[in-house]
Amino acid sequence: MDRPQVVSENYANPITCLFHVLFKAAALAFYILFSLFVKSFVIIFVITVLLAALDFWVVKNVSGRILVGLRWWNEIDDDGNSVWKFECLDAESLARMNKKDSWLFWWTLYLTAAAWIVLGIFSLIRLEADYLLVVGVCLTLSLANIVGFTKCNKDAKKNIRAFAENAAQNAITSRITSSLQSAFSVI
Repeated sequence: MDRPQVVSENYANPITCLFHVLFKAAALAFYILFSLFVKSFVIIFVITVLLAALDFWVVKNVSGRILVGLRWWNEIDDDGNSVWKFECLDAESLARMNKKDSWLFWWTLYLTAAAWIVLGIFSLIRLEADYLLVVGVCLTLSLANIVGFTKCNKDAKKNIRAFAENAAQNAITSRITSSLQSAFSVI
């Protein structure tokens, strides 16, 4: 007897997923390991913030677009006000996004921020204000991506809802029109 094989969904963009996780893990690992074994604050600060900045850029400009179909940025208008801009794929393309890619994107986004919060608490307990500065910069970069993509995702959900309502309305209108035409047509 042959066993039925379970087909599991693979990552659609494994290289993007790798880099999405790589800089997050590298920043956290470097900070933790060098904080324990090397006491050069300058090296820890520069390398950790550089890795966190690379992660911020990759998430904001590459993996956000490819893994979840979202992009955000912030502009300052002529009056000096901060204006958030959001971009997302159309509703049909968003509905076809790979679930594993999306799951990895959102979970790593939130878990990284949680990890920086925990490390910040440890820095507070150990009374290391200088290391708290490193954590604060990295946490700020993580939170900026969380806020940007969460706002963008809400905008995307609103667009999907509008698309679904429009499609339903078009289907109903088409159905009514076809029924009326067949009812009044001469055979």
